[in-house]
Amino acid sequence: MTTLQSVVRRRRAVAVAGAVSAGLLVLSACDKPSPVATITVGGDSVNSEALCYNDGKALDADSLKDCLKNADHAKSIKVGQDETVRIGVDPKIAEAGWIVLVNGRPFSDLSKETYRTIPNGAFFQEQYGTGGTTNTLAIQMGDKTKKGFWSFKLKKA
Repeated sequence: MTTLQSVVRRRRAVAVAGAVSAGLLVLSACDKPSPVATITVGGDSVNSEALCYNDGKALDADSLKDCLKNADHAKSIKVGQDETVRIGVDPKIAEAGWIVLVNGRPFSDLSKETYRTIPNGAFFQEQYGTGGTTNTLAIQMGDKTKKGFWSFKLKKA
């Protein structure tokens, strides 16, 4: 092997090592994504990371206040008259327990399942306080100790 070939190989090895190191550095600088929640109605679905999430630890009052301001930017999905709303959550959310809030009010008991359904009849009804054409469906991770919030807009189709 000539000296020139040896130099070229060393340069390639250094370049590859540098590229791998740079890639690992970029990945280590990224925040871990929050768990995802998904709403499915018929064949349509929307999913979202948390409005606020502290890696599964309790959120303080200031964090909650700030995060709920972002609820206006929630993803929306249309709900037809005879359709069922299906809610799926990441296993991390289920492990901590979660409840469904509709328009800010508790709508379900604490669940440790990753999936649940709510019939359309529960939405867009004055008697349930969900009248009108749009309702906010939120998922709260944790019961008394709030650990995260996900928010969606349900629009009457």
